[in-house]
Amino acid sequence: MYWWTSLERDRRLHREPSIEYWNDLRGALRRHHIPSYYHRELMDKLQRLQQRNMSVEEYRQKMELYMMRASIREEEVTTIARFLSGLNLEIRDRVELLPYQDLNDFIQLCIKVEQQNLRKTSSQRVGSYSNSYPKRDFKREGSTSREKPKETGKPLAKDTSTPPIRTRDIKCFKCFGRGHVQAQCPNQRSLFLKGKDEGRG
Repeated sequence: MYWWTSLERDRRLHREPSIEYWNDLRGALRRHHIPSYYHRELMDKLQRLQQRNMSVEEYRQKMELYMMRASIREEEVTTIARFLSGLNLEIRDRVELLPYQDLNDFIQLCIKVEQQNLRKTSSQRVGSYSNSYPKRDFKREGSTSREKPKETGKPLAKDTSTPPIRTRDIKCFKCFGRGHVQAQCPNQRSLFLKGKDEGRG
């Protein structure tokens, strides 16, 4: 392996001891294969890490991965504060009021609060759906019965296109008088039909 032989040669030239332990080898591998800006990017991702759409368990795993890659070793209180700052607001506000002993206990409390929130939202959705469904059917079925009183309650508008008929405008077609019709005409004429025998006699 060319990299290993060149590393051993350089260490002999600089009068440094040869690598015998795993930690020394890992450090040398990191310096050779990992760029210098990699640690800064990891720290930046870790500082900006937020839960958002992730679950609490996914958020915990991602934070642990970043901390492991960046080789961060800190006190448990600092890790809890870091974890708490990235939680969603509805979980953070409730967890801050609950007692806990260590990091694992704190994460378990966060998971329980998350599950409670999920149960509440699912029950609210089911309740709103069940309440809104019969109302929609009631509106559809009762729409005709509700519209009828509105129509009958209002007085009907008078038809102004045809004016009302006055008695003086009525004309009789029998005597050509006014104020009555032919069936009510006072000038009734009676017709008498004579038989053939009566006409001859």
